[in-house]
Amino acid sequence: MKAVSPDSTFDVPVAFLIYRRPELTRRVFAAIAAARPRRLYVIADGPRDESEAARCAATRAIIEEVDWPCQVFKNYADTNLGLKRRVSSGLDWVFAHEEQAIILEDDCLPDPTFFRFCAELLERYRDDERVTQIAGTNPLRGAYRPPTSYFFTGYMHIWGWATWRRAWQYYDVTMSQWTDLQVRKRVLDQFEDQRERQHFCDMWTRVYEGRVDTWDYQWSFACRAREGLSVMPCHNLISNIGFGLEATHTLVRNRVAAMPTQPLTFPLQHPVAVTRDAEADRLLSRVTLLRPPLYRRAVNRLRRYWRRARQAVRPAGTVPQR
Repeated sequence: MKAVSPDSTFDVPVAFLIYRRPELTRRVFAAIAAARPRRLYVIADGPRDESEAARCAATRAIIEEVDWPCQVFKNYADTNLGLKRRVSSGLDWVFAHEEQAIILEDDCLPDPTFFRFCAELLERYRDDERVTQIAGTNPLRGAYRPPTSYFFTGYMHIWGWATWRRAWQYYDVTMSQWTDLQVRKRVLDQFEDQRERQHFCDMWTRVYEGRVDTWDYQWSFACRAREGLSVMPCHNLISNIGFGLEATHTLVRNRVAAMPTQPLTFPLQHPVAVTRDAEADRLLSRVTLLRPPLYRRAVNRLRRYWRRARQAVRPAGTVPQR
């Protein structure tokens, strides 16, 4: 990707989700600043208690450093909404104003070519209902080398991604269609491996019942309910730098933590047909089913217990997590 001139700007809006991690936010903000989008939508969750207020404020202060021609729109929560409500309501807000957007969380550090990749494919597949998103993450670590710049998959990876209002309109944070047995069967039948089918069935059930505070499984369900496809680059364009104690779910480093990135070359080489790449999906299925080593699962569980215990002893008058 050519260097951006000081006077140029990037015409695709960027949605940036932030919370309480100023160090990580600054690194991702620098990558966004280098792309110089003309419109930046910032979605921030509020502090869970007094101890988080200062870090939330420090994180939001970074947005004030925009120094290129850019309209900045802010949607800041006063109290903590949690992942499920904050991300879903924030993206509803973005797509109420925009036909398309690139979406980055505070721990998803993009390669510079990620922005051009998304921009070109947002335009190419703007009206193609078969394609529901463009992903920047490729977790295969070189295990699959297609002859093209990207391929199509049924897996909706959301560490750096882009989509259109036409696709987001089908998103339902409550997953109300999960109770429709015909829809459920159609979605689960897309998984060839019985173990993977059961994994997603269990997760979607937990999400539907409100036992998991998340938003992304609802998105993957909405896309698969329409047999949608995700674009995935031939190699990884996003490094998730947020694994650790401050993360909500990714507490312990694993094989997809801080994956290296590699720039794409242009012009892009496009697949001949818009169809699911069966070989890639078989490899992605293995990634889904790959369990971390026992010691990492044990550490992960201990850290979750520790964080819950810490939250249980907050001083009186603090705001509980919703």
